[in-house]
Amino acid sequence: MNHLMRELAPVTDEAWAFVEEEATRSIKHVLAGRRTIDFSGPHGWSRGAVDIGRIEPLDPGALGRVEVAQRSVLPLIEIRSPFTLSRSELFTADRGATDLDLTAVVTAARTAALAEDHVVFHGYGPGGIVGIVAASPHDPVPISDDYSGYPEHVATAVGALRAAGIAGPFAIALGARCFTGVTETTEHGGYPVFEHLRQILGGPVVWAPAVDGAVVLSQRGGDFELTVGEDFSVGYRSHDGDSLELYIEESVAFRINTPDAAVHLAYF
Repeated sequence: MNHLMRELAPVTDEAWAFVEEEATRSIKHVLAGRRTIDFSGPHGWSRGAVDIGRIEPLDPGALGRVEVAQRSVLPLIEIRSPFTLSRSELFTADRGATDLDLTAVVTAARTAALAEDHVVFHGYGPGGIVGIVAASPHDPVPISDDYSGYPEHVATAVGALRAAGIAGPFAIALGARCFTGVTETTEHGGYPVFEHLRQILGGPVVWAPAVDGAVVLSQRGGDFELTVGEDFSVGYRSHDGDSLELYIEESVAFRINTPDAAVHLAYF
């Protein structure tokens, strides 16, 4: 038995398979950060921190005539998204049903995925994590609901990155509002804005519902790194005669090596 305590749950292998499949599908549908930055892991639940290769000098005090320093690390944070399932609904999987009501799984999975992407793009102050948007030294590129102008906005962002010595190819993470507008818009002459953006960037255009506005960032590698200890996993909390309390959890850390490698496109 491990910390997920799944062996204590009154859930058959067939029902677990349905829950895990739905959770995995829903998480992959929402996640955007992992498609645009470096990924390290999974390293397991026991991984507690990332060594960032720096030290903090300390007063040796009673240790005498020695030099003392403490290694600096970036602690992983644990993200947990709870949900409740009906035991009777799960039992239908054992009878051959394939249309289980797993709405709660979808909601919890989406919540967990959005939390990870928020950490990446907008940071998490209580965990000491600075996101890509706040770390960027570039002036935000102003955008509006005139999506026919997005190729110009993206070209401006790419130009700023190149002027800072940041090589491509580049990607753009489009918030939900931006993505809908871009995919529905054509330029004069009928050319899709979506395809024009891909040509300017040389990389992917990604739906990123956790992003406020949009972010253009380099795909050259080495600039942004997401470290995962335990990847998204379903665990057991408790149960009664009618329902089960479960959760989806992960442990993550995020660090930025090159703040200059991204530009925020912000609504004004």
